[in-house]
Amino acid sequence: MPRWLPLALLLATSAVQSDDYFPERDYWEQRPASELGFDPDGLDEAVAWARSQADTDPSDLYKMIYNHFAPREPDFRILGPTRPRAGDSGMIIRNGYIAASWGDLDRADMVFSVAKSFLSTVAALALDDGAIIDLDEPVGRTVQEDHFAGPHNSAITWHHLLQQTSEWEGTLWDVPDWADRPEGDDPADWPNRELQAPGSRYKYNDVRVNLLAYSLLQVMREPLPVVLRERIMDPIGASPSWRWHGYHNSWVELDGQHMQSVSGGGHFGGGMFISTEDMARFGLLFKRRGGWDDQRVFSADWIDTLAQPVADRPDYGYLWWLNTDRERIPQAPESAYWAAGFGGNFIYVDEENDLVIVLRWIPELEETVARVLDAINQPEG
Repeated sequence: MPRWLPLALLLATSAVQSDDYFPERDYWEQRPASELGFDPDGLDEAVAWARSQADTDPSDLYKMIYNHFAPREPDFRILGPTRPRAGDSGMIIRNGYIAASWGDLDRADMVFSVAKSFLSTVAALALDDGAIIDLDEPVGRTVQEDHFAGPHNSAITWHHLLQQTSEWEGTLWDVPDWADRPEGDDPADWPNRELQAPGSRYKYNDVRVNLLAYSLLQVMREPLPVVLRERIMDPIGASPSWRWHGYHNSWVELDGQHMQSVSGGGHFGGGMFISTEDMARFGLLFKRRGGWDDQRVFSADWIDTLAQPVADRPDYGYLWWLNTDRERIPQAPESAYWAAGFGGNFIYVDEENDLVIVLRWIPELEETVARVLDAINQPEG
């Protein structure tokens, strides 16, 4: 019996009761844009503009990753698999129905840092299960590893890792933390940069996100792709085509089992490979605050938790980007949030407008969202 089943049975007593539409596995209903509150011509123009911004060259993502990071990062290596990208694609979902879609919706492409938002969701499951008791608790109390030894690293909490404010110091999977997006002009100073207290400084850093993935593996005690499939992707009717990769050197022994610790992005290769439609299902799950049909997939409270802004980066929450003070997208509500990945991969979630937008290889999220919102028919008066 899975370790999470008793909680799932408990949560079933508070299952979602709603007349909202949820797509079946292998079928998602499309309705005319006008029935979903759009001006059809305006929506067509928004989609056409978005597609005009698509960037799929070069298709070889191995070369693109290497050429982007190797000139700046010492001893840069690609440690996980990559896959060439194809054409752009996207979906616009309103009231649960497809208002517009384009491109190959079934192709599982690399999604880069959108994987961070999937990783954040595994933390939500760990919290629901009691595998994490308190997000403000030091990680080292439950993950008793050398990674959290010493006065600095022992003070790091789950909250810090989820907000990318941990300032963790160390090496994971042969990559030191300082070598990821090193700061300063003198390479001799990079290994000796000044560290701030955990929680006091935001720093986007894939090595530290990978530490979160490793720590969640330690508390969940099973591979995170298995957790994600059983707890999230299967309940929402996702396809079996998605994959969540780690690195060739991120395998560990846990409870006598050989498991791979996954990565939270494609910075060093690996990460999430997923289709546009599966991303849209994931986005709709969040738009519905963790409920799917008659199931409670994760606690609705998590939606509010993930939106806690970082003190010195108020447009960032728990591995999701935020529209705090409507600064990033003035036309969108402040409550909107999105997952974002290198190369133009996005899942935009907007409860106020009952809207989910997925973009693949289209870097212009902000303007695309603004144009889609402009296409929504506004009530007179």
